[in-house]
Amino acid sequence: MSVSHTLLALLERGPRHGYDLKQEFDAQFGQDRPLHYGQVYATLARLLKNGLVEVDVVEHGGGPERKRYAITAAGVSDVEGWLSRPERPDLYLNSTLYTKVVLALLTGRDAATILDVQRAAHLDLMRELTRRKTRGDLADALICDHAIFHLEADLRWLELTGSRLDRLAAEVRR
Repeated sequence: MSVSHTLLALLERGPRHGYDLKQEFDAQFGQDRPLHYGQVYATLARLLKNGLVEVDVVEHGGGPERKRYAITAAGVSDVEGWLSRPERPDLYLNSTLYTKVVLALLTGRDAATILDVQRAAHLDLMRELTRRKTRGDLADALICDHAIFHLEADLRWLELTGSRLDRLAAEVRR
């Protein structure tokens, strides 16, 4: 996820302080990994330097100055470009799991056990995500479904690989 583009898009709804941006980011997207305040303010400083945001108001009070940031026309254009570009699909061509299976076969270890252990880990995570999505709101359900569908694809790969272990072993040991 592009934190800078996400913060910019949140600013399109109106000027905000860094604290408010962090709170909204965490509420919408940070359930599993909330932003650190330092990351928010470092990102805002970079966006300011690049002309994508501007300081709308500086509030003076009993504590440190509070800056309220607003998106610029260049920032709106940047968000528009980012939203319109498709994300590159993950190919998983350098899979650590595949590497482990091949190395197990090359070193005489039981590759089927590696697949079984991984299958159990995937199923545990799928159960956890299924519980989470039934307790959450629509946004949480959608993000959990996205993860579950990827886990299902991994499980299909684990089954296919398990059915081809003998052939793979013969090929990698040549």
